[in-house]
Amino acid sequence: MATKKITDTKEKEVKKEVKIETKVDDSKPKATKATKDKSTKESVKDSPKTTPKTSKKTKKNAAYFKSGEGRMYVTSTFNTTRVTFTDTSGNVVLWSTAGSCGFKGSKRSTPFAATTIVEEGLRRAKAAGLTAIEVFLKGPGTGKDAALRVLKTSGLDINLLADITPIPHNGCRSKKPRRV
Repeated sequence: MATKKITDTKEKEVKKEVKIETKVDDSKPKATKATKDKSTKESVKDSPKTTPKTSKKTKKNAAYFKSGEGRMYVTSTFNTTRVTFTDTSGNVVLWSTAGSCGFKGSKRSTPFAATTIVEEGLRRAKAAGLTAIEVFLKGPGTGKDAALRVLKTSGLDINLLADITPIPHNGCRSKKPRRV
């Protein structure tokens, strides 16, 4: 029985060697630079591409005002001020906010923040080709007055100046009076 065990183990070793050899045989040899170039050129010519094309994200074209005319919407709330520049059809071209200008917290609602926001927005709008502007002011905040002061010194042609703050016509029903 001892001799059989030895032969059995030898057969197992032989089988293991065979398995190892088949794994080595199945693997492809590593290609050098010269063989890589040749094989890729030949494979492209001979066989169609097997991997699907992936679409790359393209950058949008830089925003600009086509006719040189645009609209500026200044939204001034109690907490912040936003300035949005659109073309004449209403498509947003660029904007500027208190947060994008670096103001945090309670500094966002100050008139100084509003002037900085409008100045930066106008600078970017001029770079995008804006020459004439229609201005729409909205909201109860202090940014409206500051925006007007900056607009006077901007050098742009102001075609229209309108306050579009929504005013309620009697509004919501008020709270019942307290009984004291």
